[in-house]
Amino acid sequence: MKRAFVMCIAVGVAMGAVSCSGRRGETITQAELVRRTQEIVDAVTVGDRRPFEKYFAADSMIFDEKGRSMDKKALVADQSPLPPGYSGTIKLVNPQSRILEDTAILSYDLNETETIFGQNMWARYHETDTWVRRHGEWQIIAEQVLRYYEDPAPGKPEITKYPNYVGTYELAPGKTLTVSAEGKELFSQRAGRAKERLLPEAPDIFFSKGVEGRRLFRRNDKGKVDALIDRRNNEDVVWRKIK
Repeated sequence: MKRAFVMCIAVGVAMGAVSCSGRRGETITQAELVRRTQEIVDAVTVGDRRPFEKYFAADSMIFDEKGRSMDKKALVADQSPLPPGYSGTIKLVNPQSRILEDTAILSYDLNETETIFGQNMWARYHETDTWVRRHGEWQIIAEQVLRYYEDPAPGKPEITKYPNYVGTYELAPGKTLTVSAEGKELFSQRAGRAKERLLPEAPDIFFSKGVEGRRLFRRNDKGKVDALIDRRNNEDVVWRKIK
């Protein structure tokens, strides 16, 4: 019995185990992951850095919705209270998890409400966190945040300008797009494709429902529309008006 115990200790040391029972700390549940994550997001608006210090591993990788890549030190330093006149809440919803031995993945949505001097704003994000268990403690080792695209608020249609937009636009020889007006609605249609409704956002600026980007009607020095600009991710594809 004594010999078996000594052998068990030796094997445990070689494998990095805490004890012969194989216990490396308690496993974690989705409910606990959600609780910890909500604790983290609750700390965002007040600039409380303690949950970030506690739940993020020293060697964690964080990629946020702004395209920034941060380590734990940068993430913690990025936390600060909202300025005076600002308030907000963030609610975790729709969690999903996969928990496998020493690794747990939690994927979820975040619904953010922000009030700026009495004006309310909303945003939705999707986040995926990878937690690992080391020395009996669960911490986030990697985090990826994405923001859901939302259509801009539509503006008031300026129907009197629609005749300026109507016409045929060319990207390259044989590649054309037609803009047409039907009552209070404006449409664009590429050859061989269905019509796409253009919704007004601001003067000469339109968008399509559920499609990221803008359509801008460019005017020349005389104020005449000479091109349709398809702007996506701040890059422009120009369709020249030919008739």
